[in-house]
Amino acid sequence: MTGRWVVHLDLDSFFASAEQLTRPTLRGRPVLVGGLGPRGIVAGASGEAKAFGARSAMPMAQARRACPTAVALPPRTAVYRTLSESFFAVVRAAAPVLEQVAYDETFAEPAVLAGADADAVRAWAEGVRAQVREATGLAVSVGAGSGKQVAKIASGLAKPDGVHVVAHGGERALLDPLPVRSLWGIGPVAETALARAGVTTIASFAAMPAPEVTALLGSAVGGALHRLAQGLDDRAVTERGEAKQVSAETTFDTDLSDVAGVRRAVADLATSAHRRLVASQRAARTVTVKVRGGDFVTHTRSETSTVASTDLPALTAVAQRLAVEALPDAGVRLVGVSYAGLTTAVQGTLFDSTEPAVEEPSAPDVGIAEEDPTPTPERPWRTGDDAAHPVHGHGWVQGAGHGRVTVRFETRSTGPGRAHTFAVDDPELTRADPLVSLT
Repeated sequence: MTGRWVVHLDLDSFFASAEQLTRPTLRGRPVLVGGLGPRGIVAGASGEAKAFGARSAMPMAQARRACPTAVALPPRTAVYRTLSESFFAVVRAAAPVLEQVAYDETFAEPAVLAGADADAVRAWAEGVRAQVREATGLAVSVGAGSGKQVAKIASGLAKPDGVHVVAHGGERALLDPLPVRSLWGIGPVAETALARAGVTTIASFAAMPAPEVTALLGSAVGGALHRLAQGLDDRAVTERGEAKQVSAETTFDTDLSDVAGVRRAVADLATSAHRRLVASQRAARTVTVKVRGGDFVTHTRSETSTVASTDLPALTAVAQRLAVEALPDAGVRLVGVSYAGLTTAVQGTLFDSTEPAVEEPSAPDVGIAEEDPTPTPERPWRTGDDAAHPVHGHGWVQGAGHGRVTVRFETRSTGPGRAHTFAVDDPELTRADPLVSLT
């Protein structure tokens, strides 16, 4: 393992950086991406917002209190997916075998680095970073070390927009002072158990006798974590298999109390998940619906067919029926729809359902934060919507209300643009493809 180099590449503040890239007015300003409603969750925060304590997975309301000057925007998955594909194309050209972790991060073990010294690894990383910047306009931080654990921690130390290489033999110097929770696999339960034994750092965990580790954490998990704490990490970098299911879910701003509203929401989510199903070039045998009530109790229902299909009306009808069966006594806080039993063989119509699907506008295909953006007469435009005008070009909505909408006209290449205000029903102002903002 002494000649092995694993690298971890992570786009910096990806979702927020993508918004700053395509909306130049936001560059250098705090940006939050996620659900905009009272129950919204932050999917991504810019470095400027993180400086105020905002972070991913935080309730949006809490993040906005921490950073009142932040611009909060709904997610635009089409933009993120396009940038992500460009990022992975660059990295895969330099290291064909990748273990993708998310939209914006991956592990690699480049064959060209086997046996190389730290300086050569750093030069490789800087070259890839420059290519990513040229292809996407985004910054990527790179960490490198003898295994995945060290590489992941190193990329965090490289942020923002840098490279951190941990020389072979330097693993313990990196790991020892860190909290034991920094190790993969150490969650709240394991952390509490170790703390009771007086173990709070990776160094103290690494120094524990193996029998004590096994007694606390079990033989299989405890042994693997103990090796990681000692800087021993021979886990292979391998391509991940296809997802076993595709899904979409949303949390409502206020609890739904009517069956018709639930059916409409399920139709939206079934359509959103269906887009992912079709994109994966597979069909589904199982439909599962998750319904969480206002009391936070979650109910799930599933139905499996002997055949697989991509028939959206049938999938939607089954999902709606299952959702009605799962309705709680209290209002509905969250609904999710997933398709499983995936196969590349489309065998026929899924299920023999005579219940028609409810045709409603579909929700966006957003993997990070599902939110229903369907315009209403009361709110035809919302902050973050992409818009187009025959004179001013492509822009995005900065705010709307009282019959007016303000649009900032700019794209990635224009630099900061000018804002103009229109009547909400101005016929010349139309909805636009978000991907135009990348031009």
